[in-house]
Order: sequence, then C-alpha cells, then structure tokens
Amino acid sequence: MKPPLRIAVTLGDANGIGPEVTLKALRQLGRVPGVQFVLIGTPAAVAPHLGRGAALPRGLLLWDPAPKLAPRGRPGRITADAARAAAAWILFAVRGCQAGLFDALVTAPISKEGFQRAGIRFPGHTEMLAALTGTRRFAMLLMGGPLHVVLVTRHLPLASVPAALTRENIAAAIRLTDEGLHWLGVRRRRIAVCGLNPHAGDGGLLGREEAELIAPAIRAARRPGLTLTGPVPADVVFYQAVHGQHDAVVAMYHDQGLGPLKMLAFDTGVNLTLGLPIVRTSPDHGPAYDIAGQNRANPASMVAALRWAIRLARRKNPWNKTTADRGKETTKHAKDTKRRE
Repeated sequence: MKPPLRIAVTLGDANGIGPEVTLKALRQLGRVPGVQFVLIGTPAAVAPHLGRGAALPRGLLLWDPAPKLAPRGRPGRITADAARAAAAWILFAVRGCQAGLFDALVTAPISKEGFQRAGIRFPGHTEMLAALTGTRRFAMLLMGGPLHVVLVTRHLPLASVPAALTRENIAAAIRLTDEGLHWLGVRRRRIAVCGLNPHAGDGGLLGREEAELIAPAIRAARRPGLTLTGPVPADVVFYQAVHGQHDAVVAMYHDQGLGPLKMLAFDTGVNLTLGLPIVRTSPDHGPAYDIAGQNRANPASMVAALRWAIRLARRKNPWNKTTADRGKETTKHAKDTKRRE
C-alpha cells in the first residue's frame, strides 16, 4: 500500500493570521485521501482558533520542534520572539523535506520586519529557503486567476532595481518560468517579458535597459517549444495575458508583477518557489496584523496553496535529482570510464 503524502505546514508568525487561516483552510479541505497534514509550530498558536476544549481535527498532526522558542501570544504585534520561532519552524520543515520526512512544504506568512528585529538576515521566505537548500537559481512564481507572474527581482527598494537587473538574472528568470510552467502542466509555454521603463523604453527615449539588458536576455533564453515575446510595456502585457495571449509574464520588480495579480486574485493567489529541490507553496499575503486575533481572515489563498502543494508533490520536481536521474548519471559515468580505458 502506497504511503500517504505528508505535507508540512509551518504556522508562520504566531501573532499574525497564519495559524487562523491554516486551521480554517484545513477544515475547509477536510480529509484528503492519501494525504496527511503536519502543522509545524507551537500548540499555543493554534489553541485560540480551536475553541474552548476543542482538539485538532482528526488526522491532523502538530509538531513543535522548538518548544523553548514558543513566543508569547500578542496578536497584531510584531515581535522578535515570534520571528525567531517562525524561523526555527521553517528550518525544521525544510530539513524534513530534504530528509524525505515531508513531501511538500506550505508556509504561512512571516513578518520581514520581525525577522529584522530578531537579527535574522533573510528578507523573506524565498531567500531563506534558497539558502537552506543551497539553491542559487530561484524565483517567485505567483498564480492567481488567469495570471502566472514571475519576478526577476524581489524584495528591493525601487531605486535599487535597475542596478540589480542583469542579462543573466533576466534570462534565468525566463528559463525558470519555462520549467515552472511545464511542472504546473501548462503546455503551450508562451512567456511575455515586461519592459522596465514606461512604454518599454520608447526606443531608448525613456531608458536603455530594454535594449541593453532585457532584449539580449530574451534572445539568450530562447529554446525549442518556447514562445517568447518582449520587452512588452507593463501597462499592456497584463491585459494581453488576462485575455489569453500569454501563459506567463516575467516582471522586472515586485509591484510591477504583483499589483495586477492582486487586483484580480487578492484572496486566492498562491506563491510557488521555482528552482528549489523541494515543493514549497504559500498564500500570497502577509501576516495581516490589523485583523489578527479577530477571526476575520479569509483562508482562500491558503486553501489554494495547500491544493497546489498536493498536486506538485505528486509530480516530478524539475529541480530535484531523483534516484532515477542519479542512476542515469551513474550509467553514463560507467560508460565514459569504459571508453577512456
């Protein structure tokens, strides 16, 4: 009998809405045949959302890998102790995925400001997960409504974006998008690449990044079966994508891509990290301290993140070296050695 998929769900910042949306989403999903969910966090974070004397839903596990770090409950407040606990939970879940204990990871929201207060050097989940897994080529893919959006740069001040763009990182984002679409089951792989400047530079009148960086990156990323368009002005490309002209959009910076996506799918967006050897999804929202502890949070984005984690855990991860791949490499190495002998 095939063992069940085991999906780890980190509770995120305990003072935000992470525990609330996680429990609401799991109740909404109910029992999923062949899947077991494991919450990673402190029991104190979920207790307020269970009701007096209520237990966890049947079949749901809760593991606390760092009980000494359990934060003091302060709904709606950014605290260093909550950030330290959230980081410990992420570390445990990633190590569990790497060891084969978990088949996928879903992360509830953390606080970037909380991480800073706690002295944690990562600006967000994405960079932390990449460092923990030794991943150098990675990207955020956001899904919502008809859109798939990948970001070349992520959590940077807007003034720092132009200097952070290179031909290499733009081309890498395009290639990751192509691989990610295949993983998601998108067949046509039509990718549009945003310009950085208004009117995509307007022939150089409004900036040279399109001609000097983006267009060369598009040429470098071309491959059979992939349709690439761009640089396309950002005020046009999302309209085209919504109306079926593109399967994904590569945006140059955070708000260029997430503004249109959140307008269409604010409550249902999902973040998928491309390039990791593990499956990681998350809801596309933050800890929402303004409504934390009020039982007002919408779990729809977490529901979608859980569903995508299950789907992707059942598919071959393009960035995970499987046993079969290692076997092929071993066979090739043996043949090469024999030829040299």
